[in-house]
Amino acid sequence: MGTTAIPYIMFGGNARAALEFYQSAFGGKVEISTFGDFNVPDAPADGVMHGALTSDSLSVYCSDAMSTGEPANASRIRIAIVGDDLQTLTASFDALAQGGQVVTGLEKQMWGDVYGEIVDQYGISWMFNIATPV
Repeated sequence: MGTTAIPYIMFGGNARAALEFYQSAFGGKVEISTFGDFNVPDAPADGVMHGALTSDSLSVYCSDAMSTGEPANASRIRIAIVGDDLQTLTASFDALAQGGQVVTGLEKQMWGDVYGEIVDQYGISWMFNIATPV
C-alpha cells in the first residue's frame, strides 16, 4: 500500500454536499460512511463520519465531525497520513508529537485500523490511519 498524505476537511454539517460538488468539478468516486453505520451515539445517523472522493489523480477526505476539545479557531483542514506500515507510521506519529499535543493516541478503532491525531508544534493537525491485517 505505501504511505500517502491526503487533505482531510471538517465540514461540520455539509460534507455530503461538498463531496458532491467536488465530484462535479473533478469527477471520481464518492464513498460515504455515516455515523449511523457505526452506531455513534449523540451524532446524526445520516451525518458523514467519513467521506472520500477518489480518482486516478485526486483524493480528498472529509467529515461532518469536529474533534472534541478543539479551540473554536481550530483549522478545518487536517492532513491524513494513511498506510499499512505500523512501525514506520508509529515512528512518524511519535516524531510529530515532540513539542506538540497528542489529541488521540494511536489505538485500534471500531473500523479495525489503528488511528491517532496530533497537533504539531506549529499548530498543524495530523491524522494517522494505519491499516491493520484482519
